[in-house]
Amino acid sequence: MAKKAKARTLIVRLLSSAGTGYFYTTTRARLTPKLSLRKYDPVVKQHVLFNETKQK
Repeated sequence: MAKKAKARTLIVRLLSSAGTGYFYTTTRARLTPKLSLRKYDPVVKQHVLFNETKQK
């Protein structure tokens, strides 16, 4: 039997750099570099940097 092919996209978790524990989930292509986006964190009520972390 042949092995299954890997998916072209990954589901990733974007964790707030403000340390609030708030996160977004999104998808990205497997071959692109890790994501780092500036998004709204409702806990601190401002835009902060969200970095990609491992999905649990």
